[in-house]
Amino acid sequence: QVQLVESGGDLVQAGGFLRLSCAASGGTFSRYAMAWFRQAPGKEREFVSVISWNGLRTTYTESVKGRFTISRDNNKNMVWLQMNSLKREDTAAYLCAASKTNYNTPTRDFEFDYWGQGTQVTVSS
Repeated sequence: QVQLVESGGDLVQAGGFLRLSCAASGGTFSRYAMAWFRQAPGKEREFVSVISWNGLRTTYTESVKGRFTISRDNNKNMVWLQMNSLKREDTAAYLCAASKTNYNTPTRDFEFDYWGQGTQVTVSS
C-alpha cells in the first residue's frame, strides 16, 4: 500500500510564495506519475500539475502556468510543488496523488490510485 504525506501548507499573503512537499512510501515510486490536485470548500477537486515517472514531462492547469513548478527526486521518493505569485483563488487543500497508468502525464481523478490527506494553503489579501 502506497502512502503519501504532504507538508508545507501555510497562510501567506497574496503575491507570496510557498513550496509544498509530498513524501511517498510503500511502493515503487519511480514507476508512478505524480500529481498535485487542490480542492476548496464547496468546489470540485481540481487538477493542478503532474510529472511523469522519469521527471521528463510535466503538465499544468492553465491558471497556474508560469507561477507553479512541479519537480521530483526518485532517489528520495519526493515530489514538490513550488508556488509563486500566489493569488487568493489559490486557497485550497492541496493533495498529492500517484498513478500507475502507463500514460506519462495523467490529469483526471480516476487515473490516480493513491492520495494523500492534503495540506492547507491559505492566501490572504
